[in-house]
Amino acid sequence: MFDKKKVKVINEDAAKWEGTTLTKYIQKTPERKKEFLSASNIPMKRLYTPSDVENLDYTRDLGFPGEFPATRGVYPTMYRGRFWTMRQYAGFGTAEETNQRFKYLLKEGQTGLSVAFDLPTQIGYDSDHELSYGEVGKVGVSINSVEDMETLFSGIPLDKVSTSMTINASALVILALYIVTAEKQGVAASALQGTVQNDVLKEYIARGTYIFPPKPSMRLTVDIIDYCFKNVPKWNTISISGYHIREAGATAVQEVAFTLADGIAYVAYAAERGLKVDTFAPRLSFFFASHMDLLEEVAKFRAARRLWAKIMKDRFKAQNAESTMLRFHTQTGGVTLTAQQPENNIVRVTLQALASVLGGTQSLHTNSMDEALALPSEKAVRIALRTQQILANESGATNTIDPLAGSFYIESLTNEIENQAMDYITKIDDMGGMVTAIEKGYPQKEILSSAYKFQKEVESKDRIIVGVNEYAIEEELTWEILRVKPEVEERQRKRVKELKARRDSSKVEKELGKIKALAQGNENLMPAIIDAVKVYATNGEICDALREVYGEYRAPEII
Repeated sequence: MFDKKKVKVINEDAAKWEGTTLTKYIQKTPERKKEFLSASNIPMKRLYTPSDVENLDYTRDLGFPGEFPATRGVYPTMYRGRFWTMRQYAGFGTAEETNQRFKYLLKEGQTGLSVAFDLPTQIGYDSDHELSYGEVGKVGVSINSVEDMETLFSGIPLDKVSTSMTINASALVILALYIVTAEKQGVAASALQGTVQNDVLKEYIARGTYIFPPKPSMRLTVDIIDYCFKNVPKWNTISISGYHIREAGATAVQEVAFTLADGIAYVAYAAERGLKVDTFAPRLSFFFASHMDLLEEVAKFRAARRLWAKIMKDRFKAQNAESTMLRFHTQTGGVTLTAQQPENNIVRVTLQALASVLGGTQSLHTNSMDEALALPSEKAVRIALRTQQILANESGATNTIDPLAGSFYIESLTNEIENQAMDYITKIDDMGGMVTAIEKGYPQKEILSSAYKFQKEVESKDRIIVGVNEYAIEEELTWEILRVKPEVEERQRKRVKELKARRDSSKVEKELGKIKALAQGNENLMPAIIDAVKVYATNGEICDALREVYGEYRAPEII
C-alpha cells in the first residue's frame, strides 16, 4: 500500500527523530514504564509508521464495506443507513414482571428485546424441581411452559419486534415455546425475527450451563440450524459467543480464536448433516464482549470479520458473499464493572460501547452501572440505553464507515490479532477440532492462565482499576437495589404444579415418548418438541426425556 522508497525514507527519518528529539525529551521526562502492552499482552510500540503496515494490500486486506473480506463492515452503508439494534438484556422473576420491563424498554426507545432466563430454565429444570430451589427468577425470568412464554410476550406483537434469547442447552425447547406463542398470536414462524444463542460449546469452555455431553449437544444445535433454515428463515439460528469466553478471563486474541474455532465446529457438523454451507451460513451470527482497551477492541472486531471471511471462503468454499459475513452482537464487559464507585461504570460502559460502534457491531447491549451490585434498576437501565442513543445521535461516530481504518496502529494491531488468533485455531485443528480440544481441557486451561495473570496484575497494581486498587474512597452505598422476592419462587412452583394437574397428561406422555424415540435416531427433534409444547409439556419434562437418552455431562478436572 506504501511506496517502498518512501517507507525507507520514513524509517531513516524515524531513526533520526529517535536519536535526537526523542532522546533529549526522554532524558528530561522518562516514560511511565519500560514496556507498554495491550490488554492481550501484545507489545505496543511508541510510534507506528507506514513501515508497520507496508505489506498491507488495500484490496486484499481491507476492501469495501459489504464486500469480502468485510474488514471495514458487513453492510455497504453501515450506520449511515440505520443504527445498530439497541438491546438491553432483561429478565427477572416471573414472566409478568419481565413483560413489564420489556414494555418499559420499548417505550424508552429500545429497538429489540433480549431475554435473560434463570438458571433452572437454562439447564432444563422446572421451578418445582428440588434443584431449582433458591434460583427461580434470580438471574433471569423463569419459563416452564408455553403459558409462561405467552405471558412474557403479552401485548408485544412478535411480528414487529426482534427477540434475542440467551439460551443454549435447552434452546430447542425455548425456541419451540416462542414459535408456539407466536402461532397463538396469529404470527407465522416464517415472520419471526431474532436470535437464539444455541452455542453450547462455549458452555463447556467458560459458562457451565450445559446439560448433555458435547456430541449429542452438537446434534441438537444443528437440529435448530436445519429446522429454522426450512421453517423460520429470518431467524438467526445461533449466536456463536465469545462474550462468555472473554468474561471468564480470556484475552481479546483468545476470544476471537476460541469463538471462531467454535464456529468452525458448528459449520463442519452442519455440513456433515448434509446441509449446504450457503443455505445456512448467512443466518449464523456472533456475540462478542467489549472491554476497556478501546483501540484493541476496535482492532479485534475488524480482525474477527476478516478472519471469519477467509475461513468461510477458503475452508468451507462458501460461494454466497453473505455466508462469509461475520455479523455480531456486542455486550459491554460485565466483569469490568465495579461495586466500588458504581457511577464510574457509566464511563466504562460508554468507552466500551464506543469501541463496539467504531468496530462495526450490528447490535449492542450496554450494561447498567449497578450490575456489580444486583439486577439493574430501571434508572440504571435507562442511563445505559441513553448511552447508546447519545452515541448514535450525538457523537458523530456513525457518520462515516470504519473511521479508524488506515491508522498505522489500528491496521498493525488488526493484523497481529488475526495472526495470533489463527495460531490458536491451527493448534485446535491439530487436536482434531474444538470438541476434542474441549474434552482435553485445552481452551479452559488457556483461559484460566489468562485470568490468573490478569488478577496478579491487579493485585500488584501493574493494572490499575480506578476505585478498586487506586483512587479508592470511603463510601457508604445508598443504592436502589432490585431484589427478586421469595414469593416469586413460590408462585412459579404453584403455577407449574397447577398446569401439570389440569392438562391432559396422557397426551404429554405420548409426545415425550416420541421425543425419546427420535432422540435415539437422527431425525430432527424440533417438530416433536413443538408438538410436545402444544400439549403443555414443560421445559423440564422435555429436557428430562433427553437426559434419559443422552445422560448428563460432567466436566473434566482442569489442572
